[in-house]
Amino acid sequence: MTFFPESELILNSDGSIYHLGLLPGQIADTIITVGDPDRVEMVTKHFDSIEVKKSVREFVTHTGFYKSKRLTVISTGIGTDNIDIVLNELDALVNIDFENRTEKTVKKSLNIIRIGTSGALHKDLGVDRVLASTHGIDLGPLQHFYPSQEIDAQEKLIKQALDNIFNDLDLGHIPTAVNSCNTWLLEKIASNYLQGVTLTAPGFYGPQGRSLRGQTKLTESFFDQIAAVDINGTRITNFEMETAGIYSLAKLLGHKALSINLLLANRQSKDFSRKANEGMANLIEEVLDCIKKEL
Repeated sequence: MTFFPESELILNSDGSIYHLGLLPGQIADTIITVGDPDRVEMVTKHFDSIEVKKSVREFVTHTGFYKSKRLTVISTGIGTDNIDIVLNELDALVNIDFENRTEKTVKKSLNIIRIGTSGALHKDLGVDRVLASTHGIDLGPLQHFYPSQEIDAQEKLIKQALDNIFNDLDLGHIPTAVNSCNTWLLEKIASNYLQGVTLTAPGFYGPQGRSLRGQTKLTESFFDQIAAVDINGTRITNFEMETAGIYSLAKLLGHKALSINLLLANRQSKDFSRKANEGMANLIEEVLDCIKKEL
């Protein structure tokens, strides 16, 4: 039986998990993650009741009921470093006995659904459309600190296509790792949305090909080559900063995960949404209704 010492499983004086400030029992089996802490209330304003409200740093959590369905909404902040905290601590809340500091014998699998924003990598993917990520490609180091996970033939082809582009642009030192969404959640929640492969970058500017005063190494050639990738009819479609980390840790820890993206920018046409708030509000209501109906 695995025992977790105080240096590894860090609990606050009230017994809550260190960063999230939550106690076991304060999260639902289905969890919506958002990046922006202010977006939590955009979701839970539709709830019939809220039983838990916690706010620690950028991690804001509400648990309550939407049309009799118990849900948790939590903000992750930006980036896979925060995802590392959120996914591990959510898992600890349901799969570790805090009193005895031991792993539970019977494990619980959470449904984790990200509602986020993203930038499209193809001219035909207009802003304000919604895209569900079938796969996430991590361009950062997070996954390399955990055991390697077996990938299927499609995932190998996706990784190889991106590695070929990076090698061609003399960027072969950038690590890549591919993980897929939970196909059951994809079918239940996002079957009506566009689908594609999502790049998860370790930054917003240089790592996503943006240059202000610091010049990125990702030139227009990178975007042209990305747009040309076709893996058995699958395209690399968008850039964001959390999806691949969620997919990787969810798979490692035995949870189901799905990322749904509102496309706010188009990196090829240089367009940016003029109705982002309206689009996000509509997406939130659609996802809530699907969760209530299907989960």
